[in-house]
Amino acid sequence: MMFRYLFYLIIFLSPVLNKSTKKISPPKLVVENTKEEKPDIYTDLNLAQYGLSLEAFQHALTGYQVLNEKQQLRNPDILTIVDFSQSSKNKRLYVLDLKEQKLLFNTWVSHGRNTGDEFAENFSNTDGSWQSSLGFYITENTHVGAKVGFSLILEGVEKGINDNAKNRQIIMHGADYATEDFINQTGRLGRSFGCPAVPPQMIEPIVDSIRDGSLLFLYYPDENYLNNSELLSV
Repeated sequence: MMFRYLFYLIIFLSPVLNKSTKKISPPKLVVENTKEEKPDIYTDLNLAQYGLSLEAFQHALTGYQVLNEKQQLRNPDILTIVDFSQSSKNKRLYVLDLKEQKLLFNTWVSHGRNTGDEFAENFSNTDGSWQSSLGFYITENTHVGAKVGFSLILEGVEKGINDNAKNRQIIMHGADYATEDFINQTGRLGRSFGCPAVPPQMIEPIVDSIRDGSLLFLYYPDENYLNNSELLSV
C-alpha cells in the first residue's frame, strides 16, 4: 500500500513541479541601429540629386552625433555641410534641418585662395596661409565688420586641424565673388582668404538659421584629415 500511495503522489505532483521549475525566456529587446539612419536621411532628402556625396554626409553625421552626445551643440536641429570635393561652380553648401528633415539652403560657397582654383586641394590651419581648414566648427554669434559686413563667427573644434580659426578670423560672410555671375565671367567661383563666403543675398537667411550653436562641417576626402580627426575615429 505504501508504494502504491507514493506512486500516485508522484504522478499527482509531477505537473505542478514541472510548471514551477519551467524557465521563462526574457522579452527580446529591439535596439535601434543608428547607422541605418544615415543613408535613409540622405535618401529622404534627395541629397545625391543636389550633388552632396554620401561620404561627406556620413562623416558629417558621425561628428554631429559625437558632439551632440557631449551636449556641445546648443542648436542641434541644424547641420551645415560644405562639400569641397565638388567643383566651386557647384552649389556645394547644404543647410539641413534634421528635426523637420528639410534641406533649407543649397548654394555656392568659396574656398581659400591658396586652397585651389576651381577645385579645393590644399588645406591649412596656419595664419596667413589663405587656405581653408577642414573639419567641424560650432557656430557662434554674428558680427558686422567694416570690410565684409554681416558675418558669422566660427569656432573650430578640432585641435591642430581648425582650432586656429578665430585667430585667422575665419568667418562666414557674403561676397560678390561667391555668385553665379562671377562663375559666368571667370569659369569658377571666386576665392577668399580661407573663409566660407556665400552669395551676398544668402548670408542673412543662412546665418539666421545656423547661428548660436549649430554644427558646420567642411569636407574633403583628404586622407591626412580623415585619419587624424578624433571626431571621426569613433
